[in-house]
Amino acid sequence: MTSKKTGYLLGAVAGAGVMAAAVAGAGMRLPVAHADQQAHVIKASTAPIFAPPPGAPMSFADIFDRVSPAVVSVNVTSRVDASALRKIPGFENFPFDIVPRGGGQGGQGGSGGPGGGDGDDEGAPPQGGRTDRGQPRLPTQQSAGSGFFISPDGYIVTNNHVVENAESIKVVLKDETELDAVVVGRDEGTDLAVIKVKGTRANFPFVNFENAGKPRVGDWVIAVGNPFGLGGTATAGIISAYGRDIGETFVDYIQIDAPINRGNSGGPTFDIYGRVIGVNTAIFSPSGGSVGIGFAIPAEVADTVTKQLISGGKIQRGYIGATIQNFTPEMAEAQGMSSQKGAIVSDLVPGGPSQRGGLTPGDVVVSINGVPVKSSSELTREVAKGKPGDTLRLDVIREGKHRVVEIRSGIRPAEKDLASNDNTPGGAGQNTPAIPPVQRPSVLGMALGPLDDATRRRLNAPTELHGVVVESIDQTSDAGQKGLRRGDVIVQAGGRPVATAADVAAAVDGAKKAGRTGVLVGVFRQGRTTFLPLKVSG
Repeated sequence: MTSKKTGYLLGAVAGAGVMAAAVAGAGMRLPVAHADQQAHVIKASTAPIFAPPPGAPMSFADIFDRVSPAVVSVNVTSRVDASALRKIPGFENFPFDIVPRGGGQGGQGGSGGPGGGDGDDEGAPPQGGRTDRGQPRLPTQQSAGSGFFISPDGYIVTNNHVVENAESIKVVLKDETELDAVVVGRDEGTDLAVIKVKGTRANFPFVNFENAGKPRVGDWVIAVGNPFGLGGTATAGIISAYGRDIGETFVDYIQIDAPINRGNSGGPTFDIYGRVIGVNTAIFSPSGGSVGIGFAIPAEVADTVTKQLISGGKIQRGYIGATIQNFTPEMAEAQGMSSQKGAIVSDLVPGGPSQRGGLTPGDVVVSINGVPVKSSSELTREVAKGKPGDTLRLDVIREGKHRVVEIRSGIRPAEKDLASNDNTPGGAGQNTPAIPPVQRPSVLGMALGPLDDATRRRLNAPTELHGVVVESIDQTSDAGQKGLRRGDVIVQAGGRPVATAADVAAAVDGAKKAGRTGVLVGVFRQGRTTFLPLKVSG
């Protein structure tokens, strides 16, 4: 979801071409009518053909005049991460060599590092050097985003990815006044942050979040920000959709078609009354540039999170300690559950809340505290709404039967800690030694062997893991096409744990007898379990 700086004059050139065509048309002569043709009189009129529909402004100028003083440019200076730096030509040996002045060929870097950003913020190449003691010093880089005042005493909302690595922050007001600012609080989960202008001034123009009546799909919106460093820029469009899931954890985004570009990160989206309905944070871009599809964090989410950050509160979310996947239609068919939707539990954190509460891998969660769950994202968000210590009631389907599992919520760790979490120090499939050429039973194109002590040591698999090992695979089979490989461990098939190849074959036979086209298998690889539906015929 990152964008790259492109030629923004293309639209103006295209527009000029359209205008030229219109002018050429205006100067064209009408053909002379033949004597045997009836002449038609065409009357010109300056009156509009139709009146604009209610709610469609003839101009956004009044809105912009009213809200733009509250919008600021956020300019950030940060240090480049050393691991990312070594990937840039000229920095491979850092920190052992002198850092080249100018930072090599890093190109446009965002707030997340050289060569591109975490979002759509404007960046500059890093600058390096040595400290006074002659030691290498991490180079700095400049990046820019947007933000807006939400109080007269200087609190500003922006994106977390704009300021997360900031060493210094300057905000630029509409009148080009530059002020120093500091980070008050950040929330990785929603990509929101609050910064505050230094000093005691308390007369900043500010805007408010709109939480009561939100615009409909198709209503006008206006985005104001600092695209490409061009502060005080406004773009207009409509709301395209609500509830967009773009892979982020805790936000159902508003999709808007007002252009959002590099540097718009953290800026506000307004309705036609000048109220903030969202915080711009991402774009959809198959090409790297803006294609007119942008995403904003809804005002109700931003309002709640920023108030907690300003009050000094740390954002704490509920946590059950389970890895989950979407329960897809193919999985549902393989389990004989028709069109059932939900989230399937693929793994548990050892000793975590889910394991203590009795949840098991393969459970399909269909509701939590009475709220239906249709996807893994919905389950994560509902869990996150709970407070640490709350009891969460999960309605799950296990071996075809509904049951309730009660889990006492923990505290969700930081996102970077979750991302680096691994259930085992090693994991099957990593540096797998050669497997002895022993004839093994084949099921669905996979030669399956026992997970005995010798195999467990060879795969560096945990002692508590049980299942059968894929020792070879037919790459033309459905299992091979879906990415299974030698060294994977099948731990479940057809909703039941397996210990032998015969268990897997029995699950396949059961699926065939039930008239199903697939069987659901749980595959352990590199410390994690993933569920896949495999075709049982064809």
